[in-house]
Amino acid sequence: MKPLRQITSIAIPLIRNNIDTDCIIPSREMKSVSKHGLSEGLFAGWRYTEIGGRTPQPDFVLNDPAFADAQILLAGENMGCGSSREHAAWALSEYGIRVVIAPSFNPIFRGNCVRNGILPIQLKPQPLAESTGPLTVDLEACCISNEAGETWTFTLDDEARTMLLEGLDPIDITLKMLEEIESFRTHDAESRPWIYLGKASLT
Repeated sequence: MKPLRQITSIAIPLIRNNIDTDCIIPSREMKSVSKHGLSEGLFAGWRYTEIGGRTPQPDFVLNDPAFADAQILLAGENMGCGSSREHAAWALSEYGIRVVIAPSFNPIFRGNCVRNGILPIQLKPQPLAESTGPLTVDLEACCISNEAGETWTFTLDDEARTMLLEGLDPIDITLKMLEEIESFRTHDAESRPWIYLGKASLT
C-alpha cells in the first residue's frame, strides 16, 4: 500500500446517513474479483441517470467539476453499513479517495478501508463541509486543518495508524514481529517437539 502521512485536498460533501456498501459499489458493477476497474462504478446508482449506464447525473456531487481529483470524502452516520464487500473500499481507493470522514462507521467497512490505504476518521463532518478551501489531514499529528487556521483532532488505534503511515498490510504488520515469532517457535519446538514435523521458517 502507498503510505499516508499528510493529504491536502478539497472534500466531497456526501453527507448522507447509512450509506451502505451496495450504494458505494452496486453488485452489478462487480464484474471481477480484481481490485481494478471499479472506480467507474463508484456510487453508480446515484452518479448516473440510468441503471448500468454512464450518463452523469448532473446534480450528483461526484459529477461536479469543483470536486474533481478530491481525495477526501465526507459522509454521514453509519458509513459503509450493509454487506462486508471489500469492493467498496477498492472502488473508493481506485477513484482516489484516501480519507473518509464520518460520525460513525460500520466496523467491517472501517477495517477494509485501513487495509486498503484509506484513513477512516470518526468526526462530525458538517463543520468541515462548511469550511472553505482545501483541508489538510495530518495522520502523524492526528489533526485536520483548513486555510483559516481552524483545527480538528481525531484518534486512531495504534495498529491502524501504523499500517497507514507505513503502507503496511496485516501480513506486513505480523512480519514486523518476526524475530519474536521465530524465538517463540524455537523455544516451543524444544519444549513440545511432538508438535513439529519439521521446523519451518516464516521467511
